[in-house]
Amino acid sequence: MAELIGLTKRVVEARLNNTSIKAVSGSMVSYQGQVEFKSAGFGGGAGVLAGLKQKATGESLKLMECTGNGIVHLAQDAQYTTVLQLNNETIQVESRQLLAMAGNLQTNVQFAGVGGMSSGQGLFTTTVTGSGQVALLSAGGPLIHLEVNPNLPLVVDPDAFVSAKGQLQQSFVTDVSWRSMIGQDGGEAFSLRWQGQGVVSIQPAER
Repeated sequence: MAELIGLTKRVVEARLNNTSIKAVSGSMVSYQGQVEFKSAGFGGGAGVLAGLKQKATGESLKLMECTGNGIVHLAQDAQYTTVLQLNNETIQVESRQLLAMAGNLQTNVQFAGVGGMSSGQGLFTTTVTGSGQVALLSAGGPLIHLEVNPNLPLVVDPDAFVSAKGQLQQSFVTDVSWRSMIGQDGGEAFSLRWQGQGVVSIQPAER
């Protein structure tokens, strides 16, 4: 199986041994060995259904497949990178923060609920399910992992949300006063509320 390794804070190294990975199109910054690159479509499944989901949700997760025997270095806009391991699990990811995937993983698009919010963040996310590795991006610094338990729900700014994993339920908080406090009072303000048992990862900078 291919392996993803954090080479530096901002570069992920994909090691291919006659195997393949999927990565965001255009994220390859260098490679060594015999590696072929081809389009892998959009996140959200395969075929026509994936295209319809992409069009309906506005998701822009365009993927490429890297196949062969060698090393591929991946980076995106000098953002920080984090490699997570999935063991027959599902992780929910803001699609623009997904860099690469290795292993037996499938992607889909999940509707988070409530339409019509002006921000558009947190309404549709990409789910990655199975066993393997996922490389995520974060702006402003490394990912911040926040534990959620039944006694301590978590509310986050949708522009800071990156991923969620575990037995978690998402809802919306629309009575938001903090945006007006810092001048972000345009559009329909809302936050994401997570409850249950799991981990929510955020970035220290807004999109």
